[in-house]
Amino acid sequence: MAGKRILMLVGEFSEEYEIFVFEQAMHAVGHTVHVVCPDKKAGDILKTSLHDFEGHQTYTEKLGHDYILNKTFAEVNPADYDAVYAAGGRGPEYIRIDKRVQALVRHFHETGKPIFTICHGVQIL
Repeated sequence: MAGKRILMLVGEFSEEYEIFVFEQAMHAVGHTVHVVCPDKKAGDILKTSLHDFEGHQTYTEKLGHDYILNKTFAEVNPADYDAVYAAGGRGPEYIRIDKRVQALVRHFHETGKPIFTICHGVQIL
C-alpha cells in the first residue's frame, strides 16, 4: 500500500501524546503527516499539554513538550490529503469555532475521506 497524506489539526495545548505518538506511528507505516494549527506557520512552536492519572478521580494537566509545526496552516489545500485527524486535549476547544477549521473538516466529510479524532478532538466535528 502506498503511503497516504494525513492532515493533523491541533491547537495550543493539544495533548502531546496524541500528537507525537500518532505522528510517529503513521510515519512508521509509511504515511506522511502534516501538522497544522490556525494562524501558525511551519517552524512555529506549539505548546502542548500532558494529562496524567495520579490517583485522583480525574487527570491532572501539566505543560507538555514543545512541538514544532511542519506545515503552514494558510497553505493547506484539503484536496491534497487522504484523511484528517484531530488530536485531543485543550486545542479542540478553541479551534472548533474557527471557520477555516470547519471548512477543512467539511471538505473531508463531503468528499467521503476519513475523519478521525481522539479524546476531545471529536469537538471539531
